[in-house]
Amino acid sequence: MIQIACSSEEYGLVYPEETPIKETNPLRPLSPYAVSKVTQDFLGYQYHQSYGIKVIRTRGFNHTGPRRGEVFVTSNFASQLARIEAGQREPKIRVGNLDAIRDFTDVRDMVRAYWLAVTKATPGEVYNIASGDGISIRELLERLIALCKVEVEIETDPARLRPSDVEILVGDNSKFCEATGWKPQIPFDQTLADTLEYWRAMVASGAA
Repeated sequence: MIQIACSSEEYGLVYPEETPIKETNPLRPLSPYAVSKVTQDFLGYQYHQSYGIKVIRTRGFNHTGPRRGEVFVTSNFASQLARIEAGQREPKIRVGNLDAIRDFTDVRDMVRAYWLAVTKATPGEVYNIASGDGISIRELLERLIALCKVEVEIETDPARLRPSDVEILVGDNSKFCEATGWKPQIPFDQTLADTLEYWRAMVASGAA
């Protein structure tokens, strides 16, 4: 069995009435990355149809947690806050678009989902892996700040704004849950707390 980790970014331009997003939703990719994921997705489908290769395609929505790279939004915010707490930078956090709404799953739940995909899902099918809950990036940031020991100022950095941002990505996970029995187990507030603690430890050790 081959599991191809595709992406919710394939859906791209999503209208509010199309949420939560089902696997049957049109794909309207808005970035080169998203286009590459659509290609990967369709190649998996083609190889299954043409050659009978046992391929499972999963469209993972945002996932995050400890050890996530600093380029990604949750880790980026947490690393900035950890450095501010440590006195390594001024109490100002730089952000991009805070109005985008995303569907976050803890990476530990996502890895468990990938394992269930290759052991229980149906070859040739495509599945959303998502929590089913949307949160704005603004609220995510506010929750992280609430866990901190310092007050910070929020500053928009034009360099962090994308030319065509996806405004809303919230997934319908019912197909995958019914096929595998999977459900997210780790609350998002725990994910945020664990991520912040990870970056506090990295900053304290000098590794970040």
